[in-house]
Formats: sequence, C-alpha cells, structure tokens
Amino acid sequence: MINSSADLDDAGVATAAARAGAEVVRAMYGRRLTRIDKGAGDFATAADVEAEKTILGVIRAARPDDAVLGEEGGQQGAAEAARQWLVDPLCGTLNYAVGNMAVAVNVALRDGAAAVADPFSGEVFFTDGESAWVRYDGTDVRLAPTSATRLVDVNLDPPFPGAPGFRAVELLADPRFVESFRPRVVSTTLALAWVAAGKRAAYVTDGGDLSGSVHFAAGIALCRAAGCVVTGIDGAPVGAAGRGLVVAADRGTHQQLMSMILG
Repeated sequence: MINSSADLDDAGVATAAARAGAEVVRAMYGRRLTRIDKGAGDFATAADVEAEKTILGVIRAARPDDAVLGEEGGQQGAAEAARQWLVDPLCGTLNYAVGNMAVAVNVALRDGAAAVADPFSGEVFFTDGESAWVRYDGTDVRLAPTSATRLVDVNLDPPFPGAPGFRAVELLADPRFVESFRPRVVSTTLALAWVAAGKRAAYVTDGGDLSGSVHFAAGIALCRAAGCVVTGIDGAPVGAAGRGLVVAADRGTHQQLMSMILG
C-alpha cells in the first residue's frame, strides 16, 4: 500500500504520487480508451485523466495547502504559490494509445523533489533535490550517469521553434554524430530518467523554456541531482532565457553535442 500520510518528506510524496499514477496507467493499459481531443492533433485518454486524479489525491492528502498544475486539470491553487507541484500523469499518450509501453508518470515540486515512474518496468526514479535514486523491487540505488552506451535520444515531435537554426533531424545526419553516437528517436520524457540512470548518454529536444513544464520538470530535476550537464540547445542555462534541452551524462558528451548543434 502506498503511504500518503503528511509525515512523508517531499521526495516521499513525489514518489508515492508517481507510483500511484503508474499503477493506474498500468491497470488501464490495453483497454479501448475514450480520447479527449485537445486540438492540433493532441489528445488525452481516460487513463491520463484517471491517473492525474489519483496523483492529486496523494498530494492533497500529504500537502493540502500546496498548489498543483496538472497536464489535464490545469491550475489548482494560486499560480504564484510558494509551493507548486507539476504533474504529467502520462507522458507519451500517443505511444500508450497504440500499445507502446514507452511512457512516464512525472511528478515534481517546483525547484524541489521530483519523481518519474515507469509503469511497466516498475522503476521509480526520484530526487530530494540534492541526490537522485532509482527504486526497484523495494531497493533504492543511487543514480550514476555514464555515456558508455553512446545512445542519444532525440525528440522529433513538432513544433520546431528552433528552426531554421536548429533542426533535430539534421543533428542525426551530421557525420560527427554518426561517428560518436547511436541515435534513438523517443517521444516520452522517460528518456531524461534514462540519462540520469546511465541508460542513455544524452537527450536532445527543441522547445522554449522547459524548466516549468509539467512534461520536463521532474526529469530535469532528476538529471541535475544526478550530476548530469543540463542546458538549452543554445548552451544557455535552462530557464526563461533558455531554449529546449541538451542533457548529457558528462561534460565531454555535452561539449560534443553542442559543437554539432551550434556549428
């Protein structure tokens, strides 16, 4: 049973909430689910909605005074609240809807603890904001990023705000990339947890300021706490002035990628 009592620390709340959401996602997998159109080709499913309700239930039980920004339910509580949780109950909805298990459940306290759950492997990656761990089968192991796999996940989902200066597909065709890395095309922020865990050497995505995004906040927090190098695709710190993400297991890998991205 997941303990959602108020005596949990923030990392415990994030972990319990992500696990609870992951249980819903796993239980509803394979069903014929109602799709909720969001426009521009985007949609949610009944699993997204139900998982978010479950996650919010855990957070409210443990931190009733905190605000929450949910992917499906929007803002609950004051947007300028000192403590705000960012919730993406099912990152990779299109994958999930067609039977692909590459999805994540993301829960993050802004500028604090965070957790990313893989509903199908059973892993929960979490951080207290200072160190990062993965919990599997009741055991916690500290995350240790490494570029040994040489695998780099690249997000090719539109929109492409960095074009024409940066196009992810052009990075994949760069001879220098092919000489050093092997690409993987991914459409879930579970890839950020994989970088923190040493399953990937790096992750690259276009975009604007992703630091406060319900999709990316938990993964960014994990990677920073694990010791990864995290910047925008322009090399700037992630934040209001940043653009997209380049997250690498080590500085050497990050410098290689930036040399290709910036030319």
